[in-house]
Amino acid sequence: MPLYDPFDPAVLHDPYPSYRALRAQAPAYETPAGFWAVSRYDDVQSVLKNPTSFSSAAMNFSASRADGTPAGGRMLISADPPVHTKLRNLVNRAFTSRRVAELEPRIAALVDGLLAPLLRSGHMDFVHDFAAPLPTMVIAEMLGIDPERRHDFKRWSDDIVSLAGGLSSEGDLAKAQASLPEFSEYLERVIAERRRAPRADLLSALIQATDEGEGLTPDDVRAFGVLLLIAGNETTTNLLSNALLALLGHPEALSRVRREPSLVPGLVEETLRWDSPVQAVFREATRDVEVAGQTIPAGCALLALLGSANRDERRFPDPDRFDPSRDTAGHVAFGYGIHFCVGAPLARLEARVALERFLPRLRSFALEGEPARLASFFLRGLTKLPLAFEAA
Repeated sequence: MPLYDPFDPAVLHDPYPSYRALRAQAPAYETPAGFWAVSRYDDVQSVLKNPTSFSSAAMNFSASRADGTPAGGRMLISADPPVHTKLRNLVNRAFTSRRVAELEPRIAALVDGLLAPLLRSGHMDFVHDFAAPLPTMVIAEMLGIDPERRHDFKRWSDDIVSLAGGLSSEGDLAKAQASLPEFSEYLERVIAERRRAPRADLLSALIQATDEGEGLTPDDVRAFGVLLLIAGNETTTNLLSNALLALLGHPEALSRVRREPSLVPGLVEETLRWDSPVQAVFREATRDVEVAGQTIPAGCALLALLGSANRDERRFPDPDRFDPSRDTAGHVAFGYGIHFCVGAPLARLEARVALERFLPRLRSFALEGEPARLASFFLRGLTKLPLAFEAA
């Protein structure tokens, strides 16, 4: 039996025992799927900070238009230097910490608007009713997309991300192949409108960003919009649902956070470490390279296991214990190095505001049925989290 089979249903349900075995017995391991898995904190960090030996091209996915022609655009997540450096500098000028911080009042209003009708019923699916709609609404407003397209945003994202775990059906593939060009073409139309008439939104800021006289092309802006929809939507949804499920499984932590609301930022960070929304990222070896005593041949795909690195006992004492007051400094839930997630401040803000406003409004809550998990080995989250509750 393999130490780690990413497609094993038991591993999908709970990968952490397999990660523990990998760290102890085979920190660089060739999986049955044909790619290598790297599991220890120091090795994962080493891979992520070395784009010369480990290319991000392995994270590329191609978008096409409805007529089958390539949509183009340089995807930040799959670019290596020097292209990545230029793209990141341009995106950073538009996606600023100030722009994100200014969203807090609006995020709070969106949270309250979602909660108001839910609190009257005593029942909710936390994912469907709260954790999934919130980031979709935030991203739509950041990009300047009309509110009536939010349902399309969620459909596009769900269809595309359904392919993430490699366990998708032919139906999933067909939906993703339809949704990706549909969303891509929609963004192209909006970008053209913003070029003619800029607004105070992120798309307009991206269009106007320049670096040494060279701006982002319309295809680059479109590619970033696709990335923001997928990464910003799904990962924040997973962060919120993982946090609430962790609290349900650790009532003492829930009681403590209720008593000490100042622990909510720590709760967010501990959830990121303990049950990372993104469990892994792919890289491709550009040369024969040694990792943890194993030679990974040039051209081989490698999976840097963020979820395992964040449970590495060499870096985090008693790593399987969930503790919102833990010092989580150095966790790699948002990656490491040049590809550290550009949306990390937004995800942290959304999760903090959502939990700060959600928890005081429920006097008590409990599971009302079985949660359902995403069928993915590199995204970890829930598709269903049914709750019964008493409003405060």
